Amino acid sequence: MDLLPLLRDRYSVRAFSDRPVEPETLDRVLSVAGISPTARNKQPQRLYVLESDEARAKIAELSPCTFGAPVVLMMCFDRSEASDSKLNPGYDFGEMDASICLDQVMLAAWAEGLGSCWVGMFSQEEVRVAFDLPESYHVAALMPLGYPAEDAHPGPMHEKSRPLGELVTRL
Repeated sequence: MDLLPLLRDRYSVRAFSDRPVEPETLDRVLSVAGISPTARNKQPQRLYVLESDEARAKIAELSPCTFGAPVVLMMCFDRSEASDSKLNPGYDFGEMDASICLDQVMLAAWAEGLGSCWVGMFSQEEVRVAFDLPESYHVAALMPLGYPAEDAHPGPMHEKSRPLGELVTRL
């Protein structure tokens, strides 16, 4: 397995084809949600798959960044189930756990030929109320998912990054 090309090639897709995502393909992508690492293996993440016309229309009203995708993932975590840290009070392990999980789902999707885009542009409270989520649930991110449109391409900043020396400090 060569992971580096996948990591280098993946980009945020903001234009999707109307081709539906096959259930077996989606199932393979979603299967990594249960094997992603979480603090103390608490697994507080809750992944909602918005694929019905009604659910996708509802989330499209609440976020301008669904890009017409045939599937939108809504990653939540249950604050009441997330690990806590006595050594690092206030550190949000639920947010970390959900982010790790969604990142792995995003990479699995790319490996299956599906594009995605990490979205944080939504009102936490409006989404929670619209989907009748429990009070203890926090919506960490949305992720439109589907086959990239023929004219989809990486954004202009895709190839730009800071020099490694600015990002990494060796001690």
